[in-house]
Amino acid sequence: MPQDRPDDAFAWIDAQRERRDRAGLVRRLSPRPADSPLLDLASNDYLGLARHPEVTAAAAAAAQRWGAGSTGSRLVTGSTELHTTLERELAEFCGFEAALVFSSGYAANLAAVSALSGREALIVSDAGNHASLIDGCRLSRAEVAVVPHADPDAVRKVLGAAEGDTREEAAEAAGAVPARRRALAVSDSVFSVDGDAAPLAALAAACRAHGAALVVDEAHGLGVLGEGGRGAVHGAGLAGAPDVVVTATLSKSLGSQGGVVLGPARVIEHLVNTARTFIFDTGLNPAAVGAALASLRLLRREPERAARVRTVAMGLYGRLTAAGLTAVRPDASVVSVRAPSPEQAVRWAADCRAAGLLVGCFRPPSVPDGISRLRLTARGDLTEEQVGRAVDVIVKTAPTA
Repeated sequence: MPQDRPDDAFAWIDAQRERRDRAGLVRRLSPRPADSPLLDLASNDYLGLARHPEVTAAAAAAAQRWGAGSTGSRLVTGSTELHTTLERELAEFCGFEAALVFSSGYAANLAAVSALSGREALIVSDAGNHASLIDGCRLSRAEVAVVPHADPDAVRKVLGAAEGDTREEAAEAAGAVPARRRALAVSDSVFSVDGDAAPLAALAAACRAHGAALVVDEAHGLGVLGEGGRGAVHGAGLAGAPDVVVTATLSKSLGSQGGVVLGPARVIEHLVNTARTFIFDTGLNPAAVGAALASLRLLRREPERAARVRTVAMGLYGRLTAAGLTAVRPDASVVSVRAPSPEQAVRWAADCRAAGLLVGCFRPPSVPDGISRLRLTARGDLTEEQVGRAVDVIVKTAPTA
């Protein structure tokens, strides 16, 4: 892109901004007050624990005891006894041998994907994966094959081709790549755009048929799916398997911040020694660790919270579709409602906000299929009256096609 002036190094930014303006794709920060009057169906606080008195008290107590920050990398001074306790209890709860806590779920995904692959590896990635998994693939320097969304057969074909499968039709359909020393498939357990669940059992079978590992991001599954919210991987009977690794964020169902990788002890030890987002990043702050630990213990004590989230999600879906809107049947807590265009999606979300309802708005380039939608997140602490009010606002403000 030509620059307007020789000394204007960022003239290209203005041109990109103008293109976003014309396409209706400008994004802006909207700071919220601590006591917002809006009914919130946009946050990822699925269990409603971010403001739970036990959770906020635990965060405050951890900060008072350990300090506001962790003071350094976890390999230097940033690892506290609180981190170790959270890792042990997360591993026990989710059914894995070991766990490692990171400063964010994004950092956890970058670590798991890049540290378990490398130049010699093959990664098979679902087309609907979250940006953090995609970026992990890019940073890995591995050969990456992107397969159609939620298609275990496509995963099997790619892995078979990489092993030297000579069937021409399989190679053409799967995009064969040269054989590699190791391979892994990566997938969300619940996809963030439409809220649909991955076919985990079939994915694991495809991986095992070719000696590949399976890495699953449980960001939207932990606290919602599986027995008492233990996650979709646990629900599929794959928890603790020697060839399965799980990542998750602590910022959704657990109402805090941070991320975690769970898996075999040797995998976790490998990450401690090789994962750049662990080695070179400051450890998760004590307040976030304390809050996540309190939320986890609360969920263990009240496992019905997970089922309540799913009930709210199905209630939203049923009422919206009954009113004539097009929505995707939720497998967990995300309810996706289709909009006619990006511009109408933005206006719809704005109209909802003006009527007292906060909803998410997903549009290109955030959505790989190019379809704009409102993204609703069911929360387990919503009352039936609140669910009904949210549906009324969404239906009344819906654009015409």
